[in-house]
This record gives sequence, C-alpha cells and structure tokens, in this order.
Amino acid sequence: MLLSFPGIVLYGTALFAISDFIKESKNKKTYRILTSFGLTPWLSLHLFYIMILFLFSWLNGNGYADIAMTACEALFKHLSGIVTLSEVFMLAPFIYWFYLQIRKKTVFPRAAAFTNILFIYAVMYIIKMLLPDSPFRLGFTNGLMSESMIIWFVIVFIWGERCSKKG
Repeated sequence: MLLSFPGIVLYGTALFAISDFIKESKNKKTYRILTSFGLTPWLSLHLFYIMILFLFSWLNGNGYADIAMTACEALFKHLSGIVTLSEVFMLAPFIYWFYLQIRKKTVFPRAAAFTNILFIYAVMYIIKMLLPDSPFRLGFTNGLMSESMIIWFVIVFIWGERCSKKG
C-alpha cells in the first residue's frame, strides 16, 4: 500500500497533465472524465492484490500456513472478475488518447499515436514471450504496465516539449 498511493498520485497527475496537449476543451473534458474513471479501478486493483498478499502473510504468521495458499487462490479465483473489469476501465483514457492523436486533435503529429502505451505494452509483451523462464522474466512480466507507462510518459514529455515550442 505504501507504494500504491504515491503511485496513483503520480500516475493521475501525469495523466491529467497530458490533457494540456489536447487542442479542444470539449476533448480535454472527455479525456479528464475517462481518466477519472480509470484511476478508481487502478487503485481498486492494487487494493485487491494487497488484500491477497495481506491474507497470505497473516495466515502464514498465525498458524494457518497449511491453508494460506489455498485460501488466497480461492479468493483470487472468486474475485478475479475485478481484475478484468478494472483493466477495461483503465484502458479508456489510452484508447481515447489514441483516437485524439489519430484525428490530429493534440499538439502531436499523427504518427505519435503509435507511441501509445498500448503499443508499447504490446511490444514489451512480445519481448516477455521471447525471454527464457527465469526470475527476471517474472519480474519483467509483473511490471509490464508500469514499465510501459514510464516509457510512454518519457516519450510524451520529450515529444510534448518539442511540440509545445513549435506551436
């Protein structure tokens, strides 16, 4: 949890700041609404995983180690629909951002749409599939979305600075 709350603050701040690159106020408003709805499931998803980790830790530390894994797997299986639903809501601002860039409704050139986080994620997913089964691959896989966001935010920051100076 210690990392989740600062993470969502930074993530949300960055996503809202990106709206400054949108040309029309109507589109900015839509993007901000989608971003707002996308942040809540992001936090919920992290709370869900933290709940499972806490349960596992508590069961192991209080004499229930023999059922800890079974209980956590059951909890995850029972509530796994939350993961899919959260991810669908989290995608909305990125899909809309792609739409805006393709339609030239941002300060970026149309080609910048293909630097969208969803494309970066797809490339990184392919890289993950090529990696040998190892602890590095597991860590790389668990951080795919965060790693993709870091790359995307850096691209938007650098490219956005250049586009803002031109126009």
